This record gives sequence, C-alpha cells and structure tokens, in this order.
Amino acid sequence: MDKIEEKYLEQAKKLGRDCEILPGGVEELARKLQRADKTGKPLKIKLGMDPSRPDLHLGHTVVMRKIREFQKLGHTLQLLVGGATAMIGDPSGKSETRPALTLEQVKENAQTYFDQISKVIDVQSADVLNNADWLHKMTLPDIIGLASKVTVAQIMTRDDFSKRYKEGLPIAIHEFFYPLMQAYDSVVLDCDIELGGTDQRFNTLLGREMQTAYGKEEPQIVMLLPLLEGTDGVKKMSKSYPEHCISLCDKPSDMYGKIMSVPDELLLRYYSLLTDLSNEDIANIKKRLETENPRDLKMQLGHIIVEMYYNTEEADKAQAEFVNVVQNKGVPSDVPEYKIVADTTVAEIVMTNKLVESKGELKRLAAQGGLKMDDEKCSDINTAVTLDMLPVVLKVGKRKFCKVVK
Repeated sequence: MDKIEEKYLEQAKKLGRDCEILPGGVEELARKLQRADKTGKPLKIKLGMDPSRPDLHLGHTVVMRKIREFQKLGHTLQLLVGGATAMIGDPSGKSETRPALTLEQVKENAQTYFDQISKVIDVQSADVLNNADWLHKMTLPDIIGLASKVTVAQIMTRDDFSKRYKEGLPIAIHEFFYPLMQAYDSVVLDCDIELGGTDQRFNTLLGREMQTAYGKEEPQIVMLLPLLEGTDGVKKMSKSYPEHCISLCDKPSDMYGKIMSVPDELLLRYYSLLTDLSNEDIANIKKRLETENPRDLKMQLGHIIVEMYYNTEEADKAQAEFVNVVQNKGVPSDVPEYKIVADTTVAEIVMTNKLVESKGELKRLAAQGGLKMDDEKCSDINTAVTLDMLPVVLKVGKRKFCKVVK
C-alpha cells in the first residue's frame, strides 16, 4: 500500500473538521484524496436529500457546506434528490411510521430545493440526479435481489427499529426498504464518499456494505456531520419546530433576530459549523467569550450569516433593525399593515396574519408578557380592537409586528 504523503493528510484533516469519518478515519480519506490526485480521476461525493419538506434551514447547510469544500477542490458532486425514497419516508430517529409522500408532493417540494441549495453550492457544476430514474424502473426480481443483500439482523441493528420493536410499536415492512434503496443509490452512482448527518449513520454505512455486495473493491467512506441544534439549544433544528428553526427562506431581519436568540453556550458551535472562519479564528472567538458580552459576538455572527445568504446591505439593515426594535424598544420601519372594516379581536388579527402557529402559542405568549398593543402588555388574546382605536401596533413575541389601520 502506497505511503500517504503529508500534504494529503493535511488536506484530509482540514476536510475532516467537525466530521466523523468511517470506517478508516482521516487516513482513509487522505488515501482516497491521494489516489484521485495521482490518477487524475476526481472523487465522486454523494449528497442525498429527500424532498420531504419544501424549505431548507441552517441545519441542512452543515453538510452542504462540507460538500462545497470538496467541490472547490475539483471533485464531482453527486447531488441526489430522493424522488423515490421520499415516497417511503426516512424512518431515522422516528418513533412511529412516517407518512409516505405522494409523487405530486415530492415534485412540488423538489422544485424549491435548487434555488435554496444554490445559496451554498454551485449546482450548475454538480451532477444532479433523481433516484426515481432507476428505483422506479426496478422489477420485482430486481427488488427481491436487492433485499437478498441484507439480513433482518442487520436491519434490526438500527436504533429506531430495535427500540420500536422492543416497545411493541409497529414497524411497517416498507420502512425496511428505505435504507436498502438509499444504499443501492451508492451502487448506481459508484460514489467514493457519502456525506450525511449523524442520524444517517446506518443508512450511509449500509451503502458501503451494499457496494461491496455488488462487487466494488474500494467502497465509499462515510463522513458524518453533527446535527445542529435549533435556537432552543435542545432539539435539532427542524421545520417541525418553526419557532426554533432558521430557514434559508427567512427574511434577513428574521434570520438575524433568530441568531440573536441562540443560547450563549451554542455560539462556538454555530460559528464552527455555519461560517468559513478558520480554526484560529474560532479559537479567538472562544477567547473573546471569556471577557466580552456574548451579545456582541451574536451580533457579529448574525451579520455574517445574513451577509452569506443575502448581502452586506441586507445584513447592515437587519442589524440596525435589531438595535432599533429589541435594544431600543422601537418599531420596525416596514411594519406590515392590516386593514379592518369592523371591530375585531387581537386573536383574530394575529391568527389571520399568521404571526403565530396556533392559538395555544398565542395564549402562552400573552401569559408570558410577549403580546403587546401599542407597547402595552396584552394578557387577554380576545381583547377588542375597535375602529375608533386605530391605528394600533400589535407586537407578537420579540420580532413580529402588525399595524392595524382602517
């Protein structure tokens, strides 16, 4: 076996920052990088995404940013949309059977993906693929042949499956096919490296085993990235928890404001996983946290993030609005107006304008002092808003406003 040159080890260490590399760690990655360079054959890097939801968030960008590093080195990005697997639904981490999507839902969600993904990676130079192109063409003998490559014992080593089985919770047979199909994608694509979150450990490693079963001599290695916590600092960032999720579709002011609500203890993690700062820069941030107000470092982070996904002007405006609204207790300059023609209630206005997800959330905000009318706390969501009171400004939570006018 050829000795690994130091420059490839250094390159692998840089690429492996924040990653778990399986099965051989940094050295196996360095060996693949060296072989690719010596042969002039770029590595094929697989990133699979099931369009189960139409919006992407900062948690998704952790993996996307890592694959961009490979792309900048000249390797081939295999951007795989799971048109077939999304119709099953990934059972990873689920305590119950996940509802399958229809073909129409998959297509609708996938249409919004590429505009969002292009904010992070160069989609134009990537190989864009859809596993429906080969999985939907499989015959029954093909599917049986695929299923024969994996044992029930292997499938049941998945934590979510074994836990549900022990607890007597149902596991539908079709759920077993999700990891099989995702693993078979690696065979079809003949990929060298697959990236994913830590919740994809089983699926991605099964891809390696499936490649071996189909005769690939040097199967893919797996690089697993951490799952980013939402702004509550507890649950992973997910559209299932919109109040703690920072979407790539959020307005600059909302994106900035949500960054400002990140718990202090997650600042370094956000800086490391979401920005281009070097290890030295991150170490400097850590040192500054010992003496500086974390708020100032959050403001810096918020500006960096908004600038990355919009531009400097929008980042400046978002920061100025935060200072005005939150620090100086002011009102944004662009508060949306809502016209009424008859007396109504605070709850009706808030719900119509979708300023909260539910009345339950609105009641909690009111009880906590987070609902205000003209900067006065409003504890009763059914408080009347009459025509002779107008105009009035409603504030819902820290950053949402609505000006009620005739």
